[in-house]
Amino acid sequence: MKRPYEVVLIVDSALDEETIKSTLDKTIDLVKAQGGLVGRVEKWGRKRFAYELKNKWEGYYAIVELDAEPEVVAELDRVLSITDEVLRHKIIRTPEHSAKQKAAVKAVSESVA
Repeated sequence: MKRPYEVVLIVDSALDEETIKSTLDKTIDLVKAQGGLVGRVEKWGRKRFAYELKNKWEGYYAIVELDAEPEVVAELDRVLSITDEVLRHKIIRTPEHSAKQKAAVKAVSESVA
Protein backbone atom coordinates (compact mmCIF):
# COMPACT_ATOMS: atom_id res chain seq x y z
CA MET A 1 0.00 0.00 0.00
CA LYS A 2 1.40 3.37 -1.03
CA ARG A 3 1.77 5.88 1.76
CA PRO A 4 2.40 9.64 1.62
CA TYR A 5 5.88 10.90 2.50
CA GLU A 6 7.73 14.20 2.50
CA VAL A 7 11.45 14.27 1.74
CA VAL A 8 13.59 17.25 2.75
CA LEU A 9 16.93 17.44 0.96
CA ILE A 10 19.87 19.72 1.63
CA VAL A 11 22.23 19.67 -1.34
CA ASP A 12 25.74 21.17 -1.30
CA SER A 13 25.29 24.77 -2.53
CA ALA A 14 28.92 24.92 -3.71
CA LEU A 15 27.85 22.79 -6.68
CA ASP A 16 26.68 24.39 -9.92
CA GLU A 17 22.95 24.68 -10.69
CA GLU A 18 23.08 21.85 -13.24
CA THR A 19 24.51 19.38 -10.69
CA ILE A 20 21.93 20.39 -8.07
CA LYS A 21 19.10 19.94 -10.60
CA SER A 22 20.57 16.58 -11.63
CA THR A 23 20.65 15.40 -8.00
CA LEU A 24 16.98 16.34 -7.51
CA ASP A 25 16.04 14.66 -10.80
CA LYS A 26 17.84 11.45 -9.79
CA THR A 27 15.87 11.41 -6.53
CA ILE A 28 12.57 11.84 -8.37
CA ASP A 29 13.50 9.26 -11.02
CA LEU A 30 14.41 6.69 -8.36
CA VAL A 31 10.95 6.98 -6.80
CA LYS A 32 9.16 6.84 -10.17
CA ALA A 33 11.23 3.87 -11.39
CA GLN A 34 10.04 1.81 -8.43
CA GLY A 35 6.36 2.67 -8.84
CA GLY A 36 6.09 5.70 -6.57
CA LEU A 37 4.14 8.85 -7.39
CA VAL A 38 5.85 12.22 -7.04
CA GLY A 39 3.63 15.14 -6.12
CA ARG A 40 4.79 18.65 -5.38
CA VAL A 41 8.48 19.60 -5.57
CA GLU A 42 9.39 22.81 -3.75
CA LYS A 43 12.80 24.33 -4.39
CA TRP A 44 13.61 26.71 -1.55
CA GLY A 45 17.01 27.61 -2.93
CA ARG A 46 20.18 28.49 -1.06
CA LYS A 47 19.85 29.06 2.68
CA ARG A 48 22.44 29.75 5.35
CA PHE A 49 22.78 27.17 8.13
CA ALA A 50 22.51 28.06 11.80
CA TYR A 51 25.65 25.99 12.37
CA GLU A 52 28.37 24.37 10.29
CA LEU A 53 27.34 21.15 8.55
CA LYS A 54 30.06 19.00 6.94
CA ASN A 55 32.35 22.05 6.77
CA LYS A 56 29.66 24.05 4.91
CA TRP A 57 27.70 27.10 5.99
CA GLU A 58 25.13 27.09 3.20
CA GLY A 59 22.95 24.53 1.41
CA TYR A 60 20.31 24.24 -1.29
CA TYR A 61 16.98 23.13 0.19
CA ALA A 62 14.29 21.17 -1.63
CA ILE A 63 11.12 19.40 -0.47
CA VAL A 64 9.56 16.52 -2.41
CA GLU A 65 6.11 15.10 -1.64
CA LEU A 66 5.55 11.53 -2.79
CA ASP A 67 3.40 8.44 -2.44
CA ALA A 68 5.36 5.18 -2.31
CA GLU A 69 5.67 1.75 -0.78
CA PRO A 70 7.80 1.54 2.40
CA GLU A 71 10.41 -0.54 0.52
CA VAL A 72 10.86 2.26 -2.03
CA VAL A 73 11.35 4.79 0.76
CA ALA A 74 13.93 2.53 2.45
CA GLU A 75 15.87 2.34 -0.84
CA LEU A 76 15.59 6.12 -1.30
CA ASP A 77 16.95 6.64 2.22
CA ARG A 78 19.88 4.31 1.49
CA VAL A 79 20.73 6.05 -1.79
CA LEU A 80 20.49 9.55 -0.31
CA SER A 81 22.74 8.50 2.58
CA ILE A 82 25.56 7.55 0.21
CA THR A 83 25.11 10.40 -2.29
CA ASP A 84 27.99 12.86 -1.89
CA GLU A 85 26.01 15.86 -3.18
CA VAL A 86 23.37 15.50 -0.44
CA LEU A 87 24.57 17.02 2.84
CA ARG A 88 21.53 15.91 4.82
CA HIS A 89 18.06 14.50 4.21
CA LYS A 90 14.99 13.62 6.20
CA ILE A 91 12.08 11.43 5.13
CA ILE A 92 8.84 11.88 7.04
CA ARG A 93 5.65 9.86 6.69
CA THR A 94 2.83 12.37 6.50
CA PRO A 95 -0.79 11.82 7.56
CA GLU A 96 -3.03 10.16 4.99
CA HIS A 97 -4.12 12.48 2.20
CA SER A 98 -7.63 13.74 1.92
CA ALA A 99 -9.45 12.97 -1.33
CA LYS A 100 -8.61 16.47 -2.58
CA GLN A 101 -4.86 16.03 -1.91
CA LYS A 102 -4.84 12.58 -3.57
CA ALA A 103 -6.39 14.08 -6.69
CA ALA A 104 -3.75 16.83 -6.73
CA VAL A 105 -0.86 14.34 -6.39
CA LYS A 106 -2.33 12.18 -9.15
CA ALA A 107 -2.84 15.19 -11.44
CA VAL A 108 0.75 16.38 -10.94
CA SER A 109 2.13 12.88 -11.53
CA GLU A 110 0.14 12.47 -14.75
CA SER A 111 1.14 15.89 -16.08
CA VAL A 112 4.84 15.18 -15.46
CA ALA A 113 4.74 11.70 -17.03
